[in-house]
Amino acid sequence: MARIEGVDLPKNKRIAIGLTYIYGIGISRSIEILNKINIKPEIKIKELNDKQIIAIRNILNNEYELEGNLKRLESINIKRLMDIGCYKGRRHRLKLPLRGQRTRTNARTGRGTKKTIAGKKKAPKK
Repeated sequence: MARIEGVDLPKNKRIAIGLTYIYGIGISRSIEILNKINIKPEIKIKELNDKQIIAIRNILNNEYELEGNLKRLESINIKRLMDIGCYKGRRHRLKLPLRGQRTRTNARTGRGTKKTIAGKKKAPKK
């Protein structure tokens, strides 16, 4: 099992898919990385040798922001939007969708569950 950027990659998957387990790498970026170091995307992770794993680690460390650093940068950007009080920052603060989605019927996570109606009479017990 290869360990890259603090993530254990599954040994029976193809390397192109296995790299997507790292936060910040999708399938297209994974294939781009493999093309740079001339590794076929169809190779399983357990078939990689140490030189190939080290080459992947070097590219990821030198050229990309991944895992903890990327999450930290995203949270800093969201805090900046909230501090300046722009529309997206206000939507983040209220935990509502900020890219134009409807909220009247959807967005249950941000809006919460339905509240009970005040003053509704209960059925009498028998």
